[in-house]
Amino acid sequence: MYLSNEARIIRESTYGYNLIPIQDEMLSHREVELVGEVNSDTVNALIRQLRYLQREDPKAPITLYINSPGGSVDSGMALYDVMQAISCPIRTVCVGLAASMAALLFVSGAERDMLPHSRVMIHDPLIVQTGGSALKLKAVSDDLMETRQIIARVIAEHSGKSMEDVLARTASDSYFRAEEAIEFGLADCIITSLAEDK
Repeated sequence: MYLSNEARIIRESTYGYNLIPIQDEMLSHREVELVGEVNSDTVNALIRQLRYLQREDPKAPITLYINSPGGSVDSGMALYDVMQAISCPIRTVCVGLAASMAALLFVSGAERDMLPHSRVMIHDPLIVQTGGSALKLKAVSDDLMETRQIIARVIAEHSGKSMEDVLARTASDSYFRAEEAIEFGLADCIITSLAEDK
């Protein structure tokens, strides 16, 4: 088995050589990944993969590797809801950075593992648009404050911390190295191997 420059696996069989996308190979081992921005494209692809894997085996665990700076709250919450709704336990693994919305997704895993030098960053949602009338700005602000409460509630639920503790940490960008993330309840274990038996 070899890897090509286009992230495909070349396999030899009695029928010759086959090129298999590496994502397909990972999917066959019930592994998916969130790499880069959390947006409608990355989330919709992951939702399809999770639903497919649940249909294949509704009880077998799935591993979700995360290396993401975060992104859209709406897209991230859609993925969160699906992760909670499917019957398969989802193990999340932080590879590099799980920040903002990606941190919420990482924290919500049934088992949350971090590589030794990975980090988690949590913060309040950011305003993505400004300008307009006073009433429009108030509506944006009200929605932002409601979203802040929702995000804090989810993090509190999965970390075991109080809402007050979470809101205090999300008031500014709070970075956690692996040991600190475990201490704050954002992660469960530091791993040094990606082998299935860890």
